[in-house]
Parts: sequence; C-alpha cells; structure tokens
Amino acid sequence: MWVGTGRARRRLAQVAVLAGVLSGCAGAAEDDTKASASASASADSTASAETAGDGDGDSGVKSGGSIGAAGSACELPVTFDIAQYWEAEAVDSGTKKDTSGGNGSADAEDDELAQEIADALLHQGPVTAACEVDAKPAGNIGFLRIWTGEPGAEDARGVLEAFLADETGVSKAKYSAFKTGGVAGAEVKYLVTSELLEETKEETALAVTTEKGPVVIHLGGMDTEEHRAMLPAYELAKKTLRVG
Repeated sequence: MWVGTGRARRRLAQVAVLAGVLSGCAGAAEDDTKASASASASADSTASAETAGDGDGDSGVKSGGSIGAAGSACELPVTFDIAQYWEAEAVDSGTKKDTSGGNGSADAEDDELAQEIADALLHQGPVTAACEVDAKPAGNIGFLRIWTGEPGAEDARGVLEAFLADETGVSKAKYSAFKTGGVAGAEVKYLVTSELLEETKEETALAVTTEKGPVVIHLGGMDTEEHRAMLPAYELAKKTLRVG
C-alpha cells in the first residue's frame, strides 16, 4: 500500500521510467502512442504501397538485415531477418540492485518496488526479454519482441503455454506446429483483453527450443489493426528463422 502523496508520486515516476525499459513492454507505451496513430497512418499507407508485391518472398516486406548472430544488434540462440526500417535493440535484463544502502527506509522500499516492476516487465513465464525490434521507423506502432530462457525439458508448445499463462486477459488461444528451414516449433494466435482500456486485440507468438534454451518471438501492437499490418514482418522473421 502506498503511504503519502510524495512517496506515491516517486513510485509513479519510477513506474514510468521502468515502463520504458522495453520501450512500452506489456503494452504500456503502445497504448500511450494512440494519439500518434493518425499521424502514422499516412506513413503506414505509403510504406505498404512501396513494399506491396516487392517484398522478400511471400512475406510482403523487404529484409532490413539479420539479427541474432555475434556482432548483430541482438545476439541470440537463433538468427532471422527483420523487416526493412525496423530497428533492433538488445534488452539489458540487469541484475537485482542492492537496496540495503544508506538512503533511508523509504528510498529502499521505493527501490524494491522499482525492482519488482522491472522484474515483471522483463520476465514472462520461463523466458526473459532479450531483444525488441521497433516498428515505428517503418510507420507502425508496435514491437517484435524476443525472449530467451534457460535450457530445460519443456518443448516449444509447453514454453508457449507457460508464456501465455503468465499474461492476464488471454483468450481463444489457437496453437499449431510449424517448420521452416529445418527449424521446428510451435505457434499461437490469441486475444488479449485489457480491463483498464476495455479493449481486446490480437497477438501472435512462436517458440523454438535450442541447446542454449527456448526462444519466443512475440508480436503485439497498439491494436488489432496495427497487429495485422505488422504480421508480414513477423512472417519474415518466422520464414528466415535458423538455429545458431
């Protein structure tokens, strides 16, 4: 329970800063960008017109390069192509801070709350945030997020089920298997309902297992319209997915 207006404001400020750790993880920043949706609509239409029929295979988008290998924007157990103009950035999951310093009990409590919020944003089910690919430079509002975990006995379907079990408001999850370029995995399409916003939107994720642990690639979006507009970029990642 928050005590006192001053402390509440400090905690709210920390929440706002930490919410930006994943540039809007858990949909916070994506929802906050609704005001710019109209401005990006024309850019989105232009980008769609430029890439229609001129994409990478049947994905409908051009490749903007590969990530995952050593030296790339995000080093991962897998490699795949990201869509042109999308920008990848590694996520620093960090380590727990020492909150036993001499800043007083109130500051220590604030730090503990901040760490709890960071942990909630950076971890979901058996995986931890490792990389995010921002669609805004391409004219869309959303992210392709990559999560990685420790090696274990779970298969790809089990990893996805655990991933969704740690998210609120999930419904109508439809699982399927896929295979591309010798890589086999599981995929899920589902709905997420926000009680706060009273909105429901589509989301998609896939998972593969590797010797270095499971990998989840998740596509969200500000709303279902944005999600569907970004699906070609997700399909490009899926089609070019390789282990190692």
